[in-house]
Amino acid sequence: MKITILTLFPDVFTPFLHSSILGRALKEKYVSIDIVDMRDFATDKHRSVDDRPYGGGTGMVIRVDIVDRALQSIRRVFKKQKTRVILLDPRAGIFTQKKAYSTLRFDHIILICGHYEGVDWRVTTLVDESISIGRYILTGGEIPALVVTDCIVRLLPNVLSKPDATVYESFSGHYLYEPPQYTRPKVYKKMRVPRVLLSGDPKKIAAWKAGFRGEKSS
Repeated sequence: MKITILTLFPDVFTPFLHSSILGRALKEKYVSIDIVDMRDFATDKHRSVDDRPYGGGTGMVIRVDIVDRALQSIRRVFKKQKTRVILLDPRAGIFTQKKAYSTLRFDHIILICGHYEGVDWRVTTLVDESISIGRYILTGGEIPALVVTDCIVRLLPNVLSKPDATVYESFSGHYLYEPPQYTRPKVYKKMRVPRVLLSGDPKKIAAWKAGFRGEKSS
């Protein structure tokens, strides 16, 4: 299996991937892991990958065009592999052991790490699924990506020294969410930022956001 992690902070992964079971799995070539820097797909001299959210709000949002270029580049290299693209998102369904097993039918897993205030909501149209590792907020998707990677790799053949190690182990409410975030460009591949966010009308924007805050998921 191959795992590709798309991130703004590649250095986070180095010590983790070269230690313990993951390090041995890489050394023995049971798995291949690539860390891809999103900034490599920026088009300006400052290597900008994010922008302020439309409609106001704190923090910065990772741009959809940056993520799309990165995914296209990765897919061109590995176009013959059966690939699953996953976005790490705290609003998504919880990652479970069952879901980890389901990834084993793919040759290539691409994990997208959000950061700051997350990614432009249109990124969700570019992925196969979104997953969360729990109902709490971290500074970015790097730690969740490590959790998911570790969970998947240990299930691969020959990674654990005892064949039954992954068989006899554990794991074989409603929550309110933030509204979707959008940033530049206003239109990308016919996907448009909701008009209300461009209206400049604080009351309309607040009402739009309030509608999403009422959504729940178990």
